[in-house]
Amino acid sequence: MSRIEIPPTEYEMTAIRAQGAGGQNVNKVSSAIQLRFDVHASGLSPGVKARLLALSDSRITDDGVVVIKAQTQRTQEANKRDAIERLHELVQSVAVAPRTRYATRPTLASKKRRLESKSIRGQTKALRGKVDD
Repeated sequence: MSRIEIPPTEYEMTAIRAQGAGGQNVNKVSSAIQLRFDVHASGLSPGVKARLLALSDSRITDDGVVVIKAQTQRTQEANKRDAIERLHELVQSVAVAPRTRYATRPTLASKKRRLESKSIRGQTKALRGKVDD
């Protein structure tokens, strides 16, 4: 299976300040990266676009824009690589269409086993009643 490549012109990255603890460095340096990828304007195939927009992922807005925030690394470059990798993983997860499910019927033997187990269970429960003298 070939990996879908997304050219850098199709997404935009902005440097933002990272959240959370980090001391003086977190207040001075914009090391976190916010990556924005517009699915509708991208060069992906229509099937991949549809499956990507159908995902119930909080990173995809109602307008069809994927927003990924990378802030785990200390440097901006490492966060850029992390954001791009996460975007590729998200697109790759919907790259292959799911297999079509065909309806099947239970076999005669499985129907018999099911009915037999039901009758045995019914007999067990019938013996639990009150005893008449």
